[in-house]
Amino acid sequence: QVQLVESGGGLVRSGGSLRLSCAASGSISSINVMGWYRQAPDKQRERVATITSGGRTNVADAVKGRFTISRDNAKNRVYLQMNSLTPEDTAVYYCTVIQFGRNYWGQGTQVTVSS
Repeated sequence: QVQLVESGGGLVRSGGSLRLSCAASGSISSINVMGWYRQAPDKQRERVATITSGGRTNVADAVKGRFTISRDNAKNRVYLQMNSLTPEDTAVYYCTVIQFGRNYWGQGTQVTVSS
């Protein structure tokens, strides 16, 4: 089992920034992909950004140019730097990792952007 703990969410004004962090622990052997998803009220969960162990990133069009994903393989951590936040970014943000073809999820962290 892999456990994920997110941190860094909160309330911020439109135009502000937040940095999310996710720490993976447990039976970690070879995490391939790490990433972030989000789910706004009454909407489906959507992919925000992912990053492979080799550093290749894939960022959703909705946040491209504003959000940056990075990871520290030695510490089994993934980060999401979010700039120029808008109320449309308000959601619960979930950390996810894929190891040996299995998806693991964190409990989520709330990000609220006020106008």
